[in-house]
Amino acid sequence: MTRAKNTPIAFDPWHPLNQLTPARIGLGRAGMSLPTRANLDFQLAHALARDAVHIPLNFDALKTKLDNLSYPSQILQSQADNQSIYLQRPDLGRLLNQASKDSLTTNKTSNVDTVIVVVDGLSSKAIENHAIPFLALLVPALTMVNYHLAPISFVKHGRVAIGDAIAEHYNAKLCINLIGERPGLSSPDSMGIYFTYQAKADLSTDADRNCISNIHANGLSYEQALTKLLFLIKGAEQLKLSGVLLKDETTEGLLTQQNSKTFLLS
Repeated sequence: MTRAKNTPIAFDPWHPLNQLTPARIGLGRAGMSLPTRANLDFQLAHALARDAVHIPLNFDALKTKLDNLSYPSQILQSQADNQSIYLQRPDLGRLLNQASKDSLTTNKTSNVDTVIVVVDGLSSKAIENHAIPFLALLVPALTMVNYHLAPISFVKHGRVAIGDAIAEHYNAKLCINLIGERPGLSSPDSMGIYFTYQAKADLSTDADRNCISNIHANGLSYEQALTKLLFLIKGAEQLKLSGVLLKDETTEGLLTQQNSKTFLLS
């Protein structure tokens, strides 16, 4: 049965709203099912999320990019030997393997107060897309105010807490961990930052960390994330702590300012 030529098409009140959010609303329906386009879009998003978790991160390529920026770096690994073990054993992703411990001992660096750790986590795409551009902003901002950095540590199959042992090894007061976040159906390449003041292996907990989440093309920009991180670093230096007692009080005005140097020094 075909629709008469002059029969008006019913207005869908949800349609204008789905232009304002990546959430899956106003998809329409075909009988009792989703329309073909909405169904295919969902399958694509699901496939991209799975790829973000399972496709290995090319650490050597990232290290080469940092070498080109003249930033020293090193590649380490957790006790999770592969992605399958990493997904099944979160505890092993929090610990460095023996070869990485030996490497840190051999390449001891003194007078370090800041450790930056880059971890593949649950989204290799997040780190592949966002880690180097963010580091290109972060490292100069920290060195400009005389923070002394250890070689940037890339960690294969790592969890957030793996930065604690690295920070403790260097006796560093600041631990900054960039990690691929668990992918969503609208953000398969979201990067997170976890910041811990005076991190210690086996002692630091999630309550001791601050998290800056949703760094990707449709989320926080690199500049906004940097402003938040510098705000937390300044607060941690004043309070001598991080975590639940350190609040992110950045405002929209701070997030849109361009000169982070002035903010950190003020």
